[in-house]
Amino acid sequence: MNWIRIVKIQGLPLLVGLLAVACERPTASATLPSSTAKGPPHATALVVELPDTNDAKPIEVRSNEVAMFGGSPSRNLVNLTEKNILDDFAIEKRQNNKVVRPAKNVKWVAALGNKAYGGPVIAGGRIFVGTNNEKPRDPAIKGDKGVVMCFRESDGKFLWQLVHDKLDSEDEDYPKEGIASTPCVEGNRLYYVSNRCEFVCADVAGDEATGKGKILWSLDMIKELDVYPCQLANSSPLIVGDLVIALTGNGVIAGSGKLPKPNAPGIVAVNKLTGKVVWSSNIAGDKVIRGQWSNPTAATINGVTQILYAGGDGYMYGLNAKDGSLLWKFDCNPKSAKPYRPGGGGEQCFIIATPVVYDNKCYIAVGQEPEDGTGVGHLWCIDITKKPTNKELDLSPVNDNFDPKAPVNKDSGLVWHHGGLVMPRPKDDSREYVFSRTMSTVAIYDDVVYAAELTGYLQALDAKTGEKLWEHDFQEGTWCSPYYVDGKVFIGTDAGDLYIFKAGRTYSEPKKIPIGPPIKVPPVAANGVLYVNSGTNLYAIAK
Repeated sequence: MNWIRIVKIQGLPLLVGLLAVACERPTASATLPSSTAKGPPHATALVVELPDTNDAKPIEVRSNEVAMFGGSPSRNLVNLTEKNILDDFAIEKRQNNKVVRPAKNVKWVAALGNKAYGGPVIAGGRIFVGTNNEKPRDPAIKGDKGVVMCFRESDGKFLWQLVHDKLDSEDEDYPKEGIASTPCVEGNRLYYVSNRCEFVCADVAGDEATGKGKILWSLDMIKELDVYPCQLANSSPLIVGDLVIALTGNGVIAGSGKLPKPNAPGIVAVNKLTGKVVWSSNIAGDKVIRGQWSNPTAATINGVTQILYAGGDGYMYGLNAKDGSLLWKFDCNPKSAKPYRPGGGGEQCFIIATPVVYDNKCYIAVGQEPEDGTGVGHLWCIDITKKPTNKELDLSPVNDNFDPKAPVNKDSGLVWHHGGLVMPRPKDDSREYVFSRTMSTVAIYDDVVYAAELTGYLQALDAKTGEKLWEHDFQEGTWCSPYYVDGKVFIGTDAGDLYIFKAGRTYSEPKKIPIGPPIKVPPVAANGVLYVNSGTNLYAIAK
């Protein structure tokens, strides 16, 4: 297994467990045991105590807060605790310095940069967002930077920020994209991946007097792991016991398509207290297609905690959280797919979406970069309880046969597949693809999968069978992922509209609320408030 590097840390045993800070589906068995949580099992607040390296006190992470992307290790964009989340609000619009649409039910507004892909996450009375420096909070800090901002939850007051210079190469750190990693909070620590391909641990308290954050440790993945980040490292970390895990972003040189660092890891697990590498994996090797822009997911299956890793080669991998060893793999591209070519050529895709675990199954869809345009896509449901019977540990369907009941697939992990070309091919302007490319993560509630396509469709599918229940055409594209809360499904579009659907197996016409700029990230609800990140502002929606 030359693709695994393991570093043992004396005196720091791996405790596989995780504090789930937001509710996932209660019936799902892919949950992780609590690690350092204190208090009775049904406590309304969980206090995490960590060894302190400074004067900061651990904050409370309440069970209904969202302190990581997806809210839980399953990464399912579903919130089951929040009720009475508003769907009746308006964002102020001005023309020629006159208000032409007044604000309604907006509690507060906080200015970000002009792009903000990272978050928000909400924990202990604070909100954290990754953005850029196009609207500087500190007039002394000028130019293109990556920024993590911290706000006070109650009123949106700016508290502090951490600022990172750009890398020299635009191929490694694309201009004005800022920090695209959604932070993860545990105790008094904040974890994220910077635009400089650094794995960072910061103090949640920062220094409000100076408006500056405090870094506790930082792992330079370019220097220490020989990583070449394709355009931007952006992974949103995941905490499992004593480990914090993220993708490295290792990929090709965007201008040439060449992979300069085939031996560099695509995923790394470090000790959350020290930043020391515990294990890393470069299982995708020289087969990386483009970049590695997904996020790790965790699930405990049959007593073993798996890390679900979307590799840069288009495979889903199940890795043992303890040491990074391979448990299974699944090819998310048909074997017959024409090889990827930059600019939209080819059918082979990589994975930008985040894998979601629901009912011991992994749900994942493939895509390409937005500038590659539209094309055929695939949405998969994989049984991650299945033990591979071949020496390659491969659960992929055989010979592009996507029938899970076919004899050739008796040892496959395929539950269902949704995608490919519409057959017979339409002669008019009807849809060419059953499911097209996506950058979006699915949300699953009450056995319904909500899945968005880059071309601007939202589909609802049966989680058990993959049967399409309904579909909505936005008539505009979307990078955004659907988000379920309080019986509603929220999703933003590239035209700057937020759509609100009634959740369920039957279609009903959605409500549309104009926000302004393109909405690239899903909204988040916590403590009775809906937070909408427009890329330029963070809106707190409440009466």
